[in-house]
Amino acid sequence: MKKLFLILVFSASLIHAQNVYDFLRFDLSPRAAAVAGSFVANNDDPNVIFYNPAGINFLEGNPISFSFTKHLLDVNYVGLSSFKEFDGIGKFAAAIQYMNYGSFKKTDEAGNVLGNFNVGDLALTIGYGNQLDKNFFYGANLKFIYSKIDQVSSTAAAIDLGLQLYIPDTKWNFGFSILNLGSQLSTYYSVKENLPFEIKLGFTKQLEKLPLKIFWSFNKLNEQQSTFFKKFTQITFGGEFKLGQSMRLRFGYDNEKRKELKLNTSAGLAGFNLGVGFIVKGYNVDYSFSSFGLIGSIHRFGISTSL
Repeated sequence: MKKLFLILVFSASLIHAQNVYDFLRFDLSPRAAAVAGSFVANNDDPNVIFYNPAGINFLEGNPISFSFTKHLLDVNYVGLSSFKEFDGIGKFAAAIQYMNYGSFKKTDEAGNVLGNFNVGDLALTIGYGNQLDKNFFYGANLKFIYSKIDQVSSTAAAIDLGLQLYIPDTKWNFGFSILNLGSQLSTYYSVKENLPFEIKLGFTKQLEKLPLKIFWSFNKLNEQQSTFFKKFTQITFGGEFKLGQSMRLRFGYDNEKRKELKLNTSAGLAGFNLGVGFIVKGYNVDYSFSSFGLIGSIHRFGISTSL
């Protein structure tokens, strides 16, 4: 019961609308999570496919990435992404996301225990990216989504669309993405539910005189607000310090999580994220810590390389 309560509180704190497949919103990559998910304008990490498919155009070689998230209690989240470029055609990507919520007791109306059941979510993604004009790139993902609760399941199809504008002289990169635009193919029961549709806009900036890269993202721009400018109040931002050739220190802040995860008058460290990364013999090893205040914390681990 405690596990179910915490999961429901956590989910409700993040999502205002009634959606299914909300696992698609959760940060999987430890590097992305360390900068609070501000990855819509990133262009040097395989996990950018989950935030903006246009970012895959900047990747070199055939990178592959694996991520593992130790979520609240025994909820686990894993992901795998890989890329390949075909001369004259463009860059292609493939990714898998899987979240397992653990085992729950199954009871009848009288409270008699009938056994256990499991809950899991899965998303399979195929992406494509190419150049639209000088320093201007586009990308698109096609997703198949599957969810199962005990013997009940549902499926959906969705697309992601993205644009990025890179200014190499000043090292500014601007990104725009539309995520999870689609519909259920089959429902759990008879009610058709919405996907976690989202529009993001952001930028990254590599500072010239400091080994610091800034990440910024405006999130959920599609949500209804009382005024136009309030659409830009759900922000995340972060930074990445480069220490030598092999070490990175990262931080991030999410103002929405800070607000929504506040219990009574205390938010603790909710909304704050920290991370570290190492490059060891061609492998990028990353870790991040995300605080959810009094509810708990999340640990993420990842490794990526180029084949």
